[in-house]
Amino acid sequence: MKIVVIGGTGLIGSKTVAILRGGGHEVIAASPKNGINSITGEGLQEAMAGAQVVIDLANSPSFEDKAVLEFFETSGRNVHAAEAAAGVRHHVALSIVGTDRTPENGYFRAKVAQEKLIVASGIPYTIIRATQFMEFLGGIADAGTDGNVVRMSPGLFQPIAADDVAAAVADVALAAPRNGVVEIAGPERAPFNEIIARYLKAVGDSREVVCDPEARYFGGRVEDHSLVPLGEARLGRIGFDEWLRRSQARV
Repeated sequence: MKIVVIGGTGLIGSKTVAILRGGGHEVIAASPKNGINSITGEGLQEAMAGAQVVIDLANSPSFEDKAVLEFFETSGRNVHAAEAAAGVRHHVALSIVGTDRTPENGYFRAKVAQEKLIVASGIPYTIIRATQFMEFLGGIADAGTDGNVVRMSPGLFQPIAADDVAAAVADVALAAPRNGVVEIAGPERAPFNEIIARYLKAVGDSREVVCDPEARYFGGRVEDHSLVPLGEARLGRIGFDEWLRRSQARV
């Protein structure tokens, strides 16, 4: 099977490409550095010729509200046009759990816009909504830092390892289109502030984590269930402690 992975050289993309190639599939890791650009449209039609599946893992280089919205809308339109021309039979996209429950978060609003374009495209699709990646915990802590204090909401949090995300993306890509949403999350659920505190302690970071119900997550208010699946979800196999062991062993 020929599969095109938009954003195929990124964190999730590179892992997904490796899994699919290991399964014997013809996989194109599409990215601007490889001459395939979903914003300009460069190389898209050529890359998708003969492809059965397209996996969209593209991500905006800017998280500014206007820029990220323009990125996902422009990229989505270009990708869908190329898919339609190539007769692609399954569009798979990675989104975020809770995108539609945190409208103050500009990035989440942009992902909602991306999802709407996918549904309206007429191409069979599966949207995978994932919880936050464990690999991003350091950046999340930095975003909530004021001096030596990290303010974090007590809302529930269920981070997932990138390896588990890639495995789920590869599985979905090889299955029939759902024409709907699949949610994935880590195996452990705990208050946001507790997980960030565990992470900082494990990496030897002395910052103090303060539980603050008013703390925002990239501009969005975090209620108890804003960032976790509300219903059935596929759970990753890598727990938080196991992920820490693996990540520290790579350093």
